[in-house]
Amino acid sequence: MSEAAAQGESAKIILTLSCPDQRGIVAAVAQFLFERGCNIIDSAQFGDRTDGRFYLRIFFSSDKTPGIDAIRSQFRPIAERFRMDAAFHDANVKTRTLIMVSRAGHCLVDLLYRHRIGALPIEIPLIISNHRDFADVAGAHGIPFRYLPVTKENKKDQEADLVELISSHRIDLVVLARYMQILSPELCAQMQGRVINIHHSFLPSFKGAQPYRQAHDRGVKLIGATAHYVTADLDEGPIIEQSVERVSHSLSPEDYAAVGRDVESIVLARAVKWHAEHRILLNGPRTVVFV
Repeated sequence: MSEAAAQGESAKIILTLSCPDQRGIVAAVAQFLFERGCNIIDSAQFGDRTDGRFYLRIFFSSDKTPGIDAIRSQFRPIAERFRMDAAFHDANVKTRTLIMVSRAGHCLVDLLYRHRIGALPIEIPLIISNHRDFADVAGAHGIPFRYLPVTKENKKDQEADLVELISSHRIDLVVLARYMQILSPELCAQMQGRVINIHHSFLPSFKGAQPYRQAHDRGVKLIGATAHYVTADLDEGPIIEQSVERVSHSLSPEDYAAVGRDVESIVLARAVKWHAEHRILLNGPRTVVFV
């Protein structure tokens, strides 16, 4: 039970679901909520004509809901009837988020500031890095910092430590805020849909090292960034958000990188916020994002 519920406040719950598209889904869900005295605050839906699946997110409140576990159990017959993948989330519970960073700290600092002012509905119990560069930044925000240097020889052991830390800190989401190490296929599978990476280019262009140098060399007029879920296929995970900024021939590679840092920070923050608000539903290699 959330703190709000314990204090007698209205329960605020988010329902997300996907299922084969058919008639009666919205009516059944709305009737279910009506019968329990729920008030729908926000609702969004999407029927994908390419694969015949239906996606729905409903944010609702109620003074009478018997608790999220009970309502989840009561909803099960409807979920079975429509073959739904359904989940209920307590909107008063913040997403416990582990941030991982290497030596580029702009995304980390941006996320910490947004967290500090309440712009992100997350908790940050831990920051992990394979370098010590931002230990002082974590300390200034009162967040524990764990240094896990990675080499070819210790990579497997360090990832085992990472997995233990994810478990012991009850981490819901891992954010790779310019963390420049590749996670193992096993960890990617274990954390499917719960690891977000910011890629420092507008995927699928300019992969690999020095993307802004590549962009400059090609004389591009738009540069951007891509936030995506991590999979075992490097930089091929479902895309959550992308954005671009215009550049010109007058800018240097360093200027490109400066513009890129701003775009990366904005795109990653959006992806983290939307995930924490349960606005993203996986659709195979793609995502449905209700914003």
